[in-house]
Amino acid sequence: MKLLSIAVPCYNSAAYMERCIESLLHGGERVEILIVDDGSAKDDTPEIADRYAKKYPSICRAIHQENGGHGSAVCTGLAAAEGIFFKVVDSDDWVDPEAYEQILNTLGSFAQQNTQLDMLVSNFVYEKEGVVHKKVMNYRRALPKNKLIGWDEIGHFLPGQYILMHSVIYRTQMLRECGLELPKHTFYVDNIFVYQPLPHVKTLYYLDVNFYRYYIGREDQSVNERVMIGRIDQQLTVTRLMLSYYDPYKIPSKKLRRYMILYLEIMMTVCSILAIKSGSDENFQKKKEIWKHLKETNLRLFLRIRWGFLGQSMNLPGKGGRTVSVAGYKIARKFYGFN
Repeated sequence: MKLLSIAVPCYNSAAYMERCIESLLHGGERVEILIVDDGSAKDDTPEIADRYAKKYPSICRAIHQENGGHGSAVCTGLAAAEGIFFKVVDSDDWVDPEAYEQILNTLGSFAQQNTQLDMLVSNFVYEKEGVVHKKVMNYRRALPKNKLIGWDEIGHFLPGQYILMHSVIYRTQMLRECGLELPKHTFYVDNIFVYQPLPHVKTLYYLDVNFYRYYIGREDQSVNERVMIGRIDQQLTVTRLMLSYYDPYKIPSKKLRRYMILYLEIMMTVCSILAIKSGSDENFQKKKEIWKHLKETNLRLFLRIRWGFLGQSMNLPGKGGRTVSVAGYKIARKFYGFN
């Protein structure tokens, strides 16, 4: 059995997927690299996937499917995974070889000892084009290092410090048992991938290494602000789904509950700022509707998020209020290094 299965969703990724795959090959026979070609038709993505599968038959597998979007490719990878643990690495990203080795040694230690580890968290680096000093997302204040813990032992997450797909490795069987489903043809489902399994995680471990390199710079990238505004309906869809999964106030662990509410608060903030920045009356109405939806479905959660700092800053009245909201967002973006 493989130690780690790594799904690499690819859609017309020929220009950069080889850098990603080459970085993952450093894991050798301990890993399987599932190159999921999501219906690519505009370049040589299918051929590149097949070439790696032929060259490294004991490590790489090429999986071809009709186009279903990022979430569909992730689910295909999960269904095919034979490893004890499961990781997603997007085709325009890559991993650091030294940190990779530490990751694999840590996972191997848990597997060898037959100790259940549901989630491993590590740092990721914003590889933003043109930026000399790269922003590192670490969790040193929130998670004790090198210690197997439960949710009651976590610390306080700062705004903007939430766990992303880039920073997480899950136990494969746990992901399957928790019923994870990602909608097809929808962007931003990586938030669901991280959020929905959380109550099923009983044990987690933080390794303080800069493992994942998250590239930001392509004009067509889903996290490009212009693209995000154009896809605001998909952001709203993902946020509504996340709101529907659980009532956070019924989560037994108070610390996990607090973290999940913070995550939802960030999702509501992102939807709101995109609507405001779009300058569209139609999108601004959609912003009002999702806040109304939250109020009608979970009043307690609505009050917590709406009257929190971020909620208040996203709902300031009038054009002047919108200007202040955008200014606050720009400061946060510069500080945290996202987008």
